Amino acid sequence: MATDRRADVVWNGSLIEGSGTIRSTTSGAIGEPGVSWAARSEDETGGKTSPEELIAAAHATCFAMALSHGLAQGGHVPERLDTSATVSFQPGEGIAKIALTVEGRIPGLDVGAFEEAAKQAKENCPVSKALASVPEITLDAKLA
Repeated sequence: MATDRRADVVWNGSLIEGSGTIRSTTSGAIGEPGVSWAARSEDETGGKTSPEELIAAAHATCFAMALSHGLAQGGHVPERLDTSATVSFQPGEGIAKIALTVEGRIPGLDVGAFEEAAKQAKENCPVSKALASVPEITLDAKLA
């Protein structure tokens, strides 16, 4: 059975001068952050978020969950996985690149096995699959 998640957004004004608010989400966990073109296209976010920042959070989380599951299935439950995703947005083109990084603390696991598990997680987590049209998704996996 599928699980649905929802987000409701209000946008006012034009793309460049306008702004919006994520009004609600299914869980209510992310509050009501503001969104704007400037937060999406400039280094200074002004305390607002962007679709790319939300994608980065979703991708890092999904990847960590998939990696944890894959490792546990192989008999190596991770003590800790520190993950990040950096989404690069190019105005006029879209998302140009995503860089995933992970540092794991997994007792009894060698570097090669960790790198392979991370590669499998990158290729198979549902968010990675949803982002398959991104031109470049890189992975840097290290053991602590």
